[in-house]
Amino acid sequence: MTEETDRRPETPAEAEGTTGLFTALGKMLKLLRERAGLTQKEFGQTVGYGPDAISAMERGVRVTRPELLEKADELLDAGGLLKQAIPEVREAMKKARTRHPEWYRGYAGLEAEAVSLYDYSTMGVLGLLQTESYARAVFTQRHPPLDEATIERRVADRLSRQQLFERWPPPECSFVLEQAVLERPIGGPEVHAEQLQQLLRIGRLRNVQLQVMPTGRREHPCLDSSFTLLTPRRKEQVAYMESQGYPRLITDREEVRVLAARYGIIRAQALNPYESLDLIEKMLEER
Repeated sequence: MTEETDRRPETPAEAEGTTGLFTALGKMLKLLRERAGLTQKEFGQTVGYGPDAISAMERGVRVTRPELLEKADELLDAGGLLKQAIPEVREAMKKARTRHPEWYRGYAGLEAEAVSLYDYSTMGVLGLLQTESYARAVFTQRHPPLDEATIERRVADRLSRQQLFERWPPPECSFVLEQAVLERPIGGPEVHAEQLQQLLRIGRLRNVQLQVMPTGRREHPCLDSSFTLLTPRRKEQVAYMESQGYPRLITDREEVRVLAARYGIIRAQALNPYESLDLIEKMLEER
């Protein structure tokens, strides 16, 4: 699924006038991190974020959450400087609207409040699971070409959706990827390896079950497109899919039931989560 198409408005930070706040915070974080002699990866490991997320925060394209500012202030010896920005960040988060185009906002809003999310991917890694480098490679390779500013906005918007994994309580997540998705080296060897490592990291989260559908399976219940099933809080399950950039949010109960049944069979025929993570680790070792 591509999850975003060319119908692209301004980013929410631009729309809400918070660009300056997060850009300034990002610059301060970077300066303090470098002064402390920490790489993005080292800093991220300490505060509980991946290097892609830290990079996005330092560039001002991802919200720097209050709990991170609390930890970073002490870790980077900021003397209360970062903590002082927490009230403004909380206010900005309250006012923030979804970062997605109007046509996509219905689904994006449901995803943001989902208590469960199941996805079956056939062509590429789902946006929720992508690294920054993988996402940039996807948008850079798109035809017709996108301009650089649009690519950066798309990458930032895609990364912003991954805050779903930071919620508490976390949503119940299940992801099934075709083995061919893991074998396709989008962006080149380094980007590919980083993406596999990201899948291992997310696949080990307590609320996530990540499975691989082996290419060698003789039977398959869905030789069709990718789709996502999600259940928003106190609402009925819905489905979402795209074909060549044309989105479809499915709310009809019978259609959703059929896709849910199909997903159950897909999960049953895929490798179990432990076997799937072992396969990904093996792919990394054999590179």
